[in-house]
Amino acid sequence: MGHRSKEEKDSITKAPSGPPVDLPDLPEPSPLWDPIATDWYLSLRQSGQAAFYQPSDWAVARYAAELMSRVLDCSERGPNGQLVAALNSVMASLLTTEGDRRRARMELERQKPGTVQAPASVTAIADYRSSIGG
Repeated sequence: MGHRSKEEKDSITKAPSGPPVDLPDLPEPSPLWDPIATDWYLSLRQSGQAAFYQPSDWAVARYAAELMSRVLDCSERGPNGQLVAALNSVMASLLTTEGDRRRARMELERQKPGTVQAPASVTAIADYRSSIGG
């Protein structure tokens, strides 16, 4: 890894890893999806970056799972390269891999075993208070 300046380190958004505590009610996976697409969609609910998702992001996640199902269903002729590229782009927009998060300057902090995760909003308020000397 390359050296990061103080400004670069300060500009990284940090979030706890693991499932966000305040997820909205989300649609269940389609029974028609490939099991790999279902697992991927459900894994987002357990991922730290989901704390930043808005309803439109969850809609994109459902679209990505549908697209993934179609890519995986191309067994006879093999997957279409354009479809795979489109899927990779959509998945990257949801910050689903470590590389995607690094490019977006987001870092998920690993939790120590046995620690209880505070909601992101509580952490943000505590950080704000400490920055103003409260």
